[in-house]
Amino acid sequence: MIARVILLWLAILPIAIINGLLREKLLRPRLGSRWANTVSGLALMALIAAFAVATIGWLPRTTETGYLLVGAAWLAATVVFEFSFGRFVARASWREMIGAYRFRDGNLWPLVLAAVALAPWGAAVVRQLALP
Repeated sequence: MIARVILLWLAILPIAIINGLLREKLLRPRLGSRWANTVSGLALMALIAAFAVATIGWLPRTTETGYLLVGAAWLAATVVFEFSFGRFVARASWREMIGAYRFRDGNLWPLVLAAVALAPWGAAVVRQLALP
């Protein structure tokens, strides 16, 4: 099951990267930073939810707690990836990276992280897969 949890999370990465590229190339020039951030955040949450609903059946059925643990693993992987990429690839400062965790200028990143964490559980509930 762990391999599948990791593979599903890895499949979310290109979705998030493409969402970010579209935000920077299409939305920001047309809408400005505040609205581009908001639209992009909402879109990413919807995409993650849709992805989870579409793929949750690939994981073995488990309890609600099990699906919440999958979400916790996705959340931890996301945060580790964000800080690792930001620090070592983008060369962002710690201050810049922490700034993404504030609701400022339309930024919804904390809500996106909540969506990542709750997506497997929510998808299991929608698909009626969670065991009591």
